[in-house]
Amino acid sequence: MRFEWFVSLRYLKAKRKQGFISIITVISVAGVTVGVMALIVVMAVMAGFTDGLREKILGINSHIVVQRLGDDIPAPTPVARQLQEMPGVKAVTPYIYAQAMVTSSAQGVGVVLRGIDPVSAGVVLNFTTILTSGSLNDLTPPPPQEAGRRPPGIIIGKELARQLRVAMGDRIRLLSAAGPLTPMGIIPQTTTCEVVGIFDTGMYEYDSSLAYIALATARRFLDLEGEAVHGLEVKVDDIYQAHAIAQAIENKLGLGYVARDWMQMNKNLFSALQLEKTAMFVILALIVLVAAFNIVSTLIMVVMEKGKEIAILKSMGATSGNIMRIFVYEGLIIGLTGTTLGVIGGLSLCELLSRYHFIKLQSDVYPFSTLPVKMLPGDVALVALAAVLITLLATLYPSWQASRVDPAEALRY
Repeated sequence: MRFEWFVSLRYLKAKRKQGFISIITVISVAGVTVGVMALIVVMAVMAGFTDGLREKILGINSHIVVQRLGDDIPAPTPVARQLQEMPGVKAVTPYIYAQAMVTSSAQGVGVVLRGIDPVSAGVVLNFTTILTSGSLNDLTPPPPQEAGRRPPGIIIGKELARQLRVAMGDRIRLLSAAGPLTPMGIIPQTTTCEVVGIFDTGMYEYDSSLAYIALATARRFLDLEGEAVHGLEVKVDDIYQAHAIAQAIENKLGLGYVARDWMQMNKNLFSALQLEKTAMFVILALIVLVAAFNIVSTLIMVVMEKGKEIAILKSMGATSGNIMRIFVYEGLIIGLTGTTLGVIGGLSLCELLSRYHFIKLQSDVYPFSTLPVKMLPGDVALVALAAVLITLLATLYPSWQASRVDPAEALRY
């Protein structure tokens, strides 16, 4: 063992004359431990919240949306074929978007109506994990001979079904303000649909305001001509390459088309989450900083107590650098001990939170029913490194003070 490490460990283990110094040392270790543990838990919760929110958003939305500026896409099939041939593109599906009023015998609410292709939408959108009743195939319009007897199907969210007080097989009515103009004014367009599916995304905003119908039903309801659609939804192999693929789509389709990836469409939300995560890291790092001040006071008191020993070491040949390293190592041992205990405690608490879910959240306020936790090795390493760095910086001044002790002055009396 090196000389400096040997003396540092002896100073930590030795019974001090002033018991108060030992208490401050324990408080310093506990402060670092609590700060590191709080940082790890908060960073894991923020990472879990961001990751879970991204999964829920991408579970009901596509990775890229392609639209034509100021107009519909009259012939979506050739455009979809072009996109399907591009590298990185997994699937393409057309969609129609509209706002409408949906009414039942008990209630009426406004909804966001989306017309989809039941075949291709099942590949692009993650319906298999959110559908609690029915299937996408039930959206397929009935054949002409049954059109008068069986209404077209509609899939609605769990919260929307609760508000309308409807269940599977019940009939509801869609109303659109974009109807024909008559001498009496605009007559709302109406269509009766049968509830053939109910989905549950876990996000109140989606479950209470989204409804899906087939493309053919949406075209009739909105009086769209031919095969016109409002846009195309694209699923890619790697969601983090969506921005580059969206730019490639715009270059390939040329002027008049715009492609927006999921990060652009939810930029404000994820930027706010990242800012909140950074702010929480800075705020909770102050706990470690407070513990670092305790380390400073502890080392200063040790230097005052060990003045004679420092003078003796210097008289025996120890340099100022040796003395400085002794107290740097002593503070570093305190910081490393607190950091190690904090990392162990933080990881243990995160494991308990993720396994037993004993913190419940209100589903109508948060998009999760329990507190989401995701431990990222990079975040844990960043917290540990920051804690060790802060405690290391806290040892510099007391160590420098110890190295300036004058042996002749200290041993004179």
